Amino acid sequence: MPTSNRALIVWVVGVASYVVAVMHRTTFGVAGLEAVDRLGVSASVLATFVVVQLLVYAGLQVPVGLLLDRVGARRLVVTGACLMAAGQVVLALAASVPLAVAGRVLVGAGDALTFVSVLRIVAAWFAPGRVPVMTQLTGLVGQVGQVLSAVPFVAVLDRFGWSPAFLSAAGTGVFVAVVAFAVLRNSPEGQAVPMAQTSIRHVGHDLVTAWRHPGTRLGLWTHFSTQFPATVFALLWGFPFLVSGQGLSRATAGGLLTVLVVVGVVAGPMIGVMVQRHPLRRSWLVLGVVAVNVGAWTSVLVLPGQAPLWLLVVLVTALSVGGPGSMIGFDFARTFNPPNRLGTATGIVNVGGFLASLLTILAVGLVIDARTGGSSDYELADFRVALCVQYVVWLVGVVGIVRTRRLVRRRMAEGGVVVPRMRDVIARRRR
Repeated sequence: MPTSNRALIVWVVGVASYVVAVMHRTTFGVAGLEAVDRLGVSASVLATFVVVQLLVYAGLQVPVGLLLDRVGARRLVVTGACLMAAGQVVLALAASVPLAVAGRVLVGAGDALTFVSVLRIVAAWFAPGRVPVMTQLTGLVGQVGQVLSAVPFVAVLDRFGWSPAFLSAAGTGVFVAVVAFAVLRNSPEGQAVPMAQTSIRHVGHDLVTAWRHPGTRLGLWTHFSTQFPATVFALLWGFPFLVSGQGLSRATAGGLLTVLVVVGVVAGPMIGVMVQRHPLRRSWLVLGVVAVNVGAWTSVLVLPGQAPLWLLVVLVTALSVGGPGSMIGFDFARTFNPPNRLGTATGIVNVGGFLASLLTILAVGLVIDARTGGSSDYELADFRVALCVQYVVWLVGVVGIVRTRRLVRRRMAEGGVVVPRMRDVIARRRR
């Protein structure tokens, strides 16, 4: 596997594509209060925009994974960038709910094509021993897109208004599409992994085989449990919670969203190294990340009044660990599936976190609407009750992790480890 300058250039362009995808994904969240005024919607309808976007994203993960195994990452990254740019143009011009939803559908579809494709590029261009750390770096550098939406996008939105802000985001997407088309290659040989069969029957066999392996499902529940708190916070409810609930200024709220990214970038490589050195303890690391998130939210929600700024910084810091924790799910997919099934398994894993996110976002909106009667005057007490739905999602996720971990260990004990990469991991740990 190459580790040359060429590999690094390809990776940088791939990560840049993901950065812009995250920016597209999160622009609507920081514009949520403006969307209420522009479109005249309630909290539950506002949540529906993001839920539809995430539903499209999650629903396309398995088809995209299957497609990735056959046509390669480059085409999907370029197509995704074009779809997201088109979605932002539609949203910039939207003055009605249906048109705005159509724009978010396009953004969700383009976003769905991007991340798993960039992960495939990482696996193709770097040596297996470096993949866990490079995967962490990819996921975390990509979160710089949240900074782009929280700082420059908000600045354009405040100064020039709705349409110029979303049109500027669309322009960034077009630029990335051009660069990705010129630079990205699926592998050092420039081709996708060759497939001996491409029939529907073979596609279905790959999907069923990947799902049946408990290691893939352990990756899905890992992603489900760790990714959604930060996604819910960054994608929609964090900004209104900080501004309307905690009484912070928009600038301070944007600064906290930036902290979410910066701390994640620092924590990611550390978690990647831990995964690399202790591959048989990955599930314990995942459960630790969940415990940190639960503890931080509990500390904020039990307070009778507004939380001090230092505690909100602690909350955001804890949430930032969820992103790196969710990357462990993809490492489970990589180590328990052969290369020809990696895209499919990665797509299955990626469904987890976004399914949890869309359910949580919608539930929070419904609870807030039930408390306010559809009014846009959100208070801290409304957020405090609504955000408790996260505990239900955590409970489901932890049960899934514990159950599938037991199945993985049983299969390994019975000699059912058939993937060479996982067999090598076990051999190294036993020496």
